[in-house]
Amino acid sequence: MSDSISKVGYLAGATRLRRIGEKLQSEGDKIYSELGINFKASWFATYHTLLNAGKPLTMQDITASIGFTHITVKNIVREMEQNGLVKIKPNPDDARSKHVTLTVKGQGLLPKLSPVWQNISISLQQLLTTGHPDFINIVSRIEKEMEKVPLNQRIHQVEKHEAVEVLDYKPSLKKYFYDLAGNWLLGVLDGKLEKEDEFTLRNPDKAYLETGGFVFYALYKEKVVGCVALKRLSEDKFEFAKLYIDPETRKLGIATKLIERCISRCKENRATELWLQTTNAMQEAHRLYYKLGFAEAKAPKEMLVLKRTEKIMSLTLASVKRPG
Repeated sequence: MSDSISKVGYLAGATRLRRIGEKLQSEGDKIYSELGINFKASWFATYHTLLNAGKPLTMQDITASIGFTHITVKNIVREMEQNGLVKIKPNPDDARSKHVTLTVKGQGLLPKLSPVWQNISISLQQLLTTGHPDFINIVSRIEKEMEKVPLNQRIHQVEKHEAVEVLDYKPSLKKYFYDLAGNWLLGVLDGKLEKEDEFTLRNPDKAYLETGGFVFYALYKEKVVGCVALKRLSEDKFEFAKLYIDPETRKLGIATKLIERCISRCKENRATELWLQTTNAMQEAHRLYYKLGFAEAKAPKEMLVLKRTEKIMSLTLASVKRPG
């Protein structure tokens, strides 16, 4: 893309997302038109919400459910009403609001819409995952971050906090793997590393990269403050290990960023399972693992279970299938 907007980087992020959204809606409208279905792509979220509600909804209910502005929802509902898909009646419990429900005509569209939605969903998966196999989860994380700290607040924090970067392994970073995870494990194991630990900590390149795995580092204020290894167990299984974060930076969400990078890299490699080993003493880490979707499980045959391991967990990944 050579237009001026694309050249200003993140500053035009919202503009480019809107442009993509408008393009997708326009093409969606074309699909419905070609099939002779009286429906618009912009109606989907509202229609779907009303369809699954099982009761009349107010404009505020719909707004809260789909996250659109009140005026946007109001305009969509009016369009749908004009096309006979919804009816609007006074709310018997609140004179200031209206009840919105699907009409018989609106409900009758579902048999025609369902197969179209299925094909659109498959096509969108193929399209959107060209950007990244973990696209939907990336969007979810962005939405959560916007809820947590809105952009206007982030602007005021720019000078106070620098962003955490996650970097892939490179030779100049090799020593930090032992400096961080090695020294931590020495403390945990009273100065006695297991044989597997001794090799992997001093040779992360040979232990992980040369066997099809990866190593990631977290950088904060130009300082390496965290690391994690992603060990390949088989063609479609990985295990993450040696996750360590500098105690002084543990409130910055770095562990989550490193694990999410592991998850994303697994999906890029079309893996179906991500595993980990841990001890019962690491309860704070366990809470994070459960939050990210990991569950306790028996070790797969490919896993080398360490002597200190007391709990094994896994995360099932939705593999991305591409045509051809």
